[in-house]
Amino acid sequence: MPTDPAFPPPPPRPMLRSERIYLRPAERSDIPRFVAWLSDADVMRNLALRSPISTVHEEGWFERMLEAQGRTGYHFVICLVEDGTPIGTTGFQDLDWENGSASFGIIIGEKDRWGMGYATEALDVMCDFGFGELRMERIWLHVYSDNTRGQRAYEKSGFVREGTLRRARFQRGRAEDIEVMSQLRGEWEALDRRRSWDY
Repeated sequence: MPTDPAFPPPPPRPMLRSERIYLRPAERSDIPRFVAWLSDADVMRNLALRSPISTVHEEGWFERMLEAQGRTGYHFVICLVEDGTPIGTTGFQDLDWENGSASFGIIIGEKDRWGMGYATEALDVMCDFGFGELRMERIWLHVYSDNTRGQRAYEKSGFVREGTLRRARFQRGRAEDIEVMSQLRGEWEALDRRRSWDY
């Protein structure tokens, strides 16, 4: 039965969300946005990438990401609940189904959204997805030693430092340390906060 345009149906309720953001799969139409984010020196500062990304390169990555989705990784676009605006990406890589572990990554590409807690919310949603839906036992990440903003966001979500990879990253003419952080299932279960499915 056709709907009345004066009363459109409500939008679908996102599966993976928090109070202010939700996660959706990437679309081909997102590629120009990804290229812009990954060509910005400020955004790239805390990523492992060494040079700007071309549209052709990102199109190749997109095809590989589609093949990996749900098998060896998950990739999502972070969007604002209020209007659907994309502000970044997040996901799991290195999915180890036998041992129940995955590595976490995130980019907040819209710099005017930095420092507003969106990364923490996205990490919380991903942990709910990983521990609550994928039966993960451990979610881990690498964060550069000088990325104190990122470390605070991870600690706020309940991640703890496991150790330091000394002088493991070379950038801007010098070697830097990388911190290894993780959260275990029991630590996630002990957190006193709403879960993604409660919104």
